Amino acid sequence: MIYTVTFSPAVDYIVDLKTLEKGAINRSQGEHCLAGGKGINVSIVLANMGKPSVATGFLGGFTGEFIRKELESRGIASAFVEVSGNTRINVKLRGEEETAINGQGPDITPSQIEELMAQLERLGPNDLLVISGTVPSSLPSDIYEKICERVKGTRCELIVDATKDILLNTLKYHPLLVKPNQEELEEMFHVEIHNEEELIENAEKLVALGAKNVIVSLGGDGALLVGEGRKPLHLAAPQGKVVNTVGAGDSLVAGFIDEYTNSGNIAYAFRKGIATGSASAFSEGLATKQEVEALLKKMEKKGE
Repeated sequence: MIYTVTFSPAVDYIVDLKTLEKGAINRSQGEHCLAGGKGINVSIVLANMGKPSVATGFLGGFTGEFIRKELESRGIASAFVEVSGNTRINVKLRGEEETAINGQGPDITPSQIEELMAQLERLGPNDLLVISGTVPSSLPSDIYEKICERVKGTRCELIVDATKDILLNTLKYHPLLVKPNQEELEEMFHVEIHNEEELIENAEKLVALGAKNVIVSLGGDGALLVGEGRKPLHLAAPQGKVVNTVGAGDSLVAGFIDEYTNSGNIAYAFRKGIATGSASAFSEGLATKQEVEALLKKMEKKGE
């Protein structure tokens, strides 16, 4: 089974405005709520592809109940630890410009952290665990590393989508996949990357430190795959109009997982990940199976 961890889920409350006038009453042209969070996004895209997963992490209050019901409506199993207080609300005001106000979220206690750890320790060698997203202030800064240590004996596969030292400190646990972008890679190794040769050189440092596979996402320029005993592979992104980049990176991870758990083919899982990330970027929502399959056909037709 695939498990996704979201430390700080959110209800994304999206309000469409014609204009935003400060200090005045503004009337919306429309609004809707979404279940948000990086691990949750991965689970939603997997469900869209027909792949089951279990979403876990921390939820609380009426907003947490909204997220739980949203996942249930999509056929996604949830095993969140219940916390006091309400799961945060992120307000996105979309007018001539987009303004975002991100909520802080509830406090998480040591006993609640331990409850999540105990749950994850029950995973096994046929399971895959995705850890992604920012670490809220009420969690220890090394929570990623602590989880990796606790699940080490389960022999489950790990996918880590994090930045800087958080990511670097998990590499000794040999994650199946890590997914920095170029800017994050530069920050980790305190360098400026000017060409593909330097990009490959720095991505391979992550492999030398323990990562089995590294995907460096490059936005409109596609992505680079490097791995153990693997020739670097750079694939271009399919062409299309970018509508919304939120969730595109999570969708790439989901597309990779979907194919990897089907065939074990890393190279094709990489290709499917790019198609899935692009499908989300070209849509208001997250990628659907039909959208991904259409982009895969375009990529194969062009020999990408």
